Amino acid sequence: MWSVLRAPRFRLLFAAQVVALVGTGLLTVALGLLAYDLAGTDAGVVLGVALAVKMVAYVVVAPVMSAVAQRVPRRTLMVGADVVRGAVAAALPFVDQVWQIYVLIAVLQSASATFTPAFQAVIPVVLPDDRDYTRALSLSRLAYDLESVLSPVLAAAALLVTSYHSLFVGTLVGFVASALLVWRGLSTDRGALRIADTAGPRPPVTSGARLMLTDPVLRGLLWLNGVVAAATALVLVATVGIVRDTLGGGETAVALALACFGLGSMVVALTLPRVLDRVESVRPVVLAGAVAASLGLALTAIGVAVGGGWVVLVIGWTVLGAATSAISTPAGRLLRDRTAEADRPLVFAAQFSLSHACFLVTYPLTGVLAATPVVAVATAALLATLSAAVAARTWPRTMAEPVAV
Repeated sequence: MWSVLRAPRFRLLFAAQVVALVGTGLLTVALGLLAYDLAGTDAGVVLGVALAVKMVAYVVVAPVMSAVAQRVPRRTLMVGADVVRGAVAAALPFVDQVWQIYVLIAVLQSASATFTPAFQAVIPVVLPDDRDYTRALSLSRLAYDLESVLSPVLAAAALLVTSYHSLFVGTLVGFVASALLVWRGLSTDRGALRIADTAGPRPPVTSGARLMLTDPVLRGLLWLNGVVAAATALVLVATVGIVRDTLGGGETAVALALACFGLGSMVVALTLPRVLDRVESVRPVVLAGAVAASLGLALTAIGVAVGGGWVVLVIGWTVLGAATSAISTPAGRLLRDRTAEADRPLVFAAQFSLSHACFLVTYPLTGVLAATPVVAVATAALLATLSAAVAARTWPRTMAEPVAV
């Protein structure tokens, strides 16, 4: 898996993704603690609304930018997004009203919704070989897991000696470093600098979504996004309240609880490439992840109901991290295999947008229910189970995944 880092451009882009996501992870911890300071026991509601605002930005901005920016150099697009994100991170420590959180999160996540699909679409250009691309997807997933593991650990260490406001500085540094690395990584190959080099009419913003909805395999993937959304929303929204109010933990304990989710995800991301090399279809892999997420949520709900304490939280969050990674890691390969090269930027943007649309349901719902943890976990279990069942019926057993040439 690590052999793809020998490619200089991908190495720089991967480094950019890592530092930006570590910064984003610090922001996640700091934002939760800021919401708790401003709203107290209503922190779950504030976080749920803030993260729903984030999803609105993702759903609206990602497909628009994929269509509008067809002739914009990717380097300019991605660096500009990092500059905007850095500016927002610099402003967040000065927030003293809840509404200010919502505004700044909307701006920051609009920039992220511009950056991420462009980044995902450039990887097949940088690494055209099938095996290299698969490994790059796993490494890319590993970068997301670093956000869930390394960032909370770094945050926990920092919180021992300073306030959470300093975490926003780490976020700013991450975005600045990402911008510099992207500028360098995409400076040597003009073929990788534009989203499309062909003239002609711009495709409508719904083109990628239509391509996904006409393919049974990708429709199944869309339903699996609901499983990921249910589990992830529970962890990100409810952890602060569960740790601080139910378990009596402090700021450091919040960061470590989030790290358990990331640890499970990282373990799967590291082992999954070998599994994918040996199987003919990714269907059983992702469906196993969906089943594990549903069972993990159900058992966690039971554990919370009987007062399982820290043991339930640690085991439950670790299982959920592993299960969501089993679904998310192969998703990029499915998108690449099921679409023609010219359509990939639009389809990647559509997956980015539609997958995050699921969070428009799970984030605010979890925020409202977070004050009663057992209800929040049970509701997430129900949503995950229903999504997994529909995905299994939608995705044909006998349909081979690769169709693109």
